[in-house]
Amino acid sequence: MTNTLHKSILNLAIPATIENILQTLVGFIDTLMIAKLGLTAVTAVGVSNTILNVYIAIGVGSSALVSRNIGAKNSKAAKSVAVQSIYLGLIVSLVLGLVAVLFGHYLLLWMGLDATELAAAKTYFYLVGGLTCFNSLMTVLASIIRATGDTKSPMTISVITNVTNVCVDYVLIFGIGSFAGLGILGTAIGTVIARIFGTVLLFKKLQSSALALKREDLKFGSRDKELISLTIPATAERLVMRLGQVVYMSLIVAISSKTYASHNIAGSIESFVYMPAYGLATAAAVLVGMAKGEKDYHKIRQVGFWSTLYGVVILGFFGLFLFFGGAYFATFFTSDSSAIAQVGIALKIDGFIQPVLAISLILAGALQGMGDTKTPLYSTVIGMWGIRVVGVFLLGQYLGLGIAGVWLSILIDLAIRAIFLSYRFNKVTKILA
Repeated sequence: MTNTLHKSILNLAIPATIENILQTLVGFIDTLMIAKLGLTAVTAVGVSNTILNVYIAIGVGSSALVSRNIGAKNSKAAKSVAVQSIYLGLIVSLVLGLVAVLFGHYLLLWMGLDATELAAAKTYFYLVGGLTCFNSLMTVLASIIRATGDTKSPMTISVITNVTNVCVDYVLIFGIGSFAGLGILGTAIGTVIARIFGTVLLFKKLQSSALALKREDLKFGSRDKELISLTIPATAERLVMRLGQVVYMSLIVAISSKTYASHNIAGSIESFVYMPAYGLATAAAVLVGMAKGEKDYHKIRQVGFWSTLYGVVILGFFGLFLFFGGAYFATFFTSDSSAIAQVGIALKIDGFIQPVLAISLILAGALQGMGDTKTPLYSTVIGMWGIRVVGVFLLGQYLGLGIAGVWLSILIDLAIRAIFLSYRFNKVTKILA
């Protein structure tokens, strides 16, 4: 069983990792293009995305129940979960889109932007935030398709969508021929166009899968208590994480705009490194969910162990590149010597973060696949709000460590989460066994 299990983990994790890398690559390229407009533009778009990342939490949590019902060979129940997840994601994201349009000015102002940065950020925030429903639909649809064990289709669609995004963004930002380009507005328009395209492609793929939805399946208002009990904590976990990021990002902006821009650049570089952990977390969630549906509890423990081990080894290796090459990588984004130095400091610390990040991401995915969506929520509340936000204030601001204090706070947060999630996973799997 072990060889088959390794193959199953890799077959699911590799396409999911490639998909995440491609999505990150688009963000990386967008940041490079935006950086050509100046650090003010980097700050404006970065702060906007920090707030908008809260919005994509909606709809997370259904994949565990979909994969479990597939494992139990109950396609009718799996379809019901899928439909209600789509409705939930659509309705809530439409409400949040309205909030973005009506209150975007105040949300951005709260982040501490100066007048120039605020004007640039509003241009991006209103359009991308107002039409966030397409981002939510893409997230939900891709999660449902992955829960069937198909991670290759979302990857393929991601390739198509991201290439479209980069090409449209380049033309709209910088122009072509007699068209002068739209700057930050061009980035916003290109992002929305790509998301609409991706939503259409993902829905068409869902309709050609084992969970193809017919008219009679599209019933609104399911009373499935288990779906609600899984979805609410999982969604709350993402919201707590994203809202915490908004708060600690605002604290970083308060240190200085250059520190925030440097932090944003460091985060863009780091995002390539931890993508394998997200891929392995996806594989763990799907395989654990199916194993639970099959009532194969020994397999659950094996999936968690091997997925985590792969993640620690891979991210530990990549962490070496961050430690030794951080300042060099920063030169692709900016020529500002102070910003380059700050990025270098951040990524040296980040090199030590990677192994514990792998543990926390993958075991959170495994626990959610088991139906335990509350433990990741608790770990996020304690880690993000009790450690990271407080740490950024104390180390970054009060003690004056700047960007070093920010990334040390992240390290402490993730190390404690890794310990807590490891303890919880071992305890739950022993009980099941």
